[in-house]
Amino acid sequence: MTKISTEIKAEVKSQAQDLLNFIDASPSPWHAVDSVAKLLKENGFKPLIENQPWQFKKNGRYYVVRDGASIIAFVIGNQALADTGFRIVGAHTDSPGLRLKPKAAFSSQGIAQLGVEVYGGPILATFTDRDLSLAGRVMVREGDSYVARHVQFNSSIVRLPNLAIHMNREVNDKGLVLNKQTGLPLIFGFAADTAEAHAQLTNALAKELAVEAADIITWDLSVYDTQKGSFWGLNEEFIANSQLDNLASCHAAISALLSNKKPDSTSICALFDHEEVGSESATGASGSFMSDVITRICASTNTSSSTSAEDRLRALANSFFVSADMAHAYHPNHASSYEPCHHALVNQGPVIKTNANQRYSTNAETAARFIQLCQKAEVPYQQYAHRTDLGCGSTIGPILAAQLGIASIDVGNPMWAMHSIRESAGVLDHSYMIAVLKELFKS
Repeated sequence: MTKISTEIKAEVKSQAQDLLNFIDASPSPWHAVDSVAKLLKENGFKPLIENQPWQFKKNGRYYVVRDGASIIAFVIGNQALADTGFRIVGAHTDSPGLRLKPKAAFSSQGIAQLGVEVYGGPILATFTDRDLSLAGRVMVREGDSYVARHVQFNSSIVRLPNLAIHMNREVNDKGLVLNKQTGLPLIFGFAADTAEAHAQLTNALAKELAVEAADIITWDLSVYDTQKGSFWGLNEEFIANSQLDNLASCHAAISALLSNKKPDSTSICALFDHEEVGSESATGASGSFMSDVITRICASTNTSSSTSAEDRLRALANSFFVSADMAHAYHPNHASSYEPCHHALVNQGPVIKTNANQRYSTNAETAARFIQLCQKAEVPYQQYAHRTDLGCGSTIGPILAAQLGIASIDVGNPMWAMHSIRESAGVLDHSYMIAVLKELFKS
């Protein structure tokens, strides 16, 4: 394992603690965007609104939010955009888990429960016997209109108890299998009937938001684990939290962008919702958000529409996109699950992810380019390929590479228990990722 001095260890641990604090404050994609926007405002970034005109200055720092759960921040470069292009890091704000249904509350034999849908591909068994709660956004009536209000219950108000082993004797041999319709409703109290259960839920939301229950229209609510992030290991060399996939990449990207004061190239950090369910939405990477922002940046630097179109294409041809999403760390208890020559080790640096079928956007040229950035940043790197006989996940990398026609690579930090409600990663790796992304924005 890489050795570092005591002084650097303190700095690295501070960056990891910042990440844990960021995740703890971001129990839903809407909260994550709020956390990012707060950091951006504190560092002089100006908010933009999509239905209003945009004007930029050299080295100006801006951000725009779409539908509360996706955000794009950027710094205008010193040099001509057509000559330098964009330096882009993309990640996603959503994580797999459970989401409340619109009419969630019901009663079963006097027990109040909440119906949920499975969002993405979580490890469902990890949601059992945890101190769970709710967070997200609620639409609240305000006069003749409505406003979105963010809510987070800090205490554990829901739970998914396991079935006793006496009634599931094969659970240790065959694993815990939960029916997605009947096995996942959460317990939150007692209610004589469904009407009372619904009233209890809406009253709790109203109390938390300091509004009238009758003014609550509907919601987007996620189930989250109230346990805070922590360090673990004999020397506290690891971290554990929910949503490391992919809030760790979001935090690394924003941290790198904030340090980018006067870049030559225009630098962009794009954090999208809905990656875990395919990105096909107005706020996902398959939507128009990135293309719209790039078009408006390009248009602002030209007075002629024909020149703007030409320069936009030149700028994209000179651009480089890093899709940052977490990677699979080698697990010594499950060695047969990994490609033998591609073991990504925790605390050994960013992982370059390659797939011949374009599940990742990496190719030899973009890999070489990223390796050079790692070398400049004095950061170790690793290369990963999935076992050929296992299905490979994908990222926003191929989506945006195809949409924009730009050079792209997929990278990520190694982690254990991806899509568990409690994931683990390395303290050193977060610092390494920040360092190499800083180098990207300087290039």
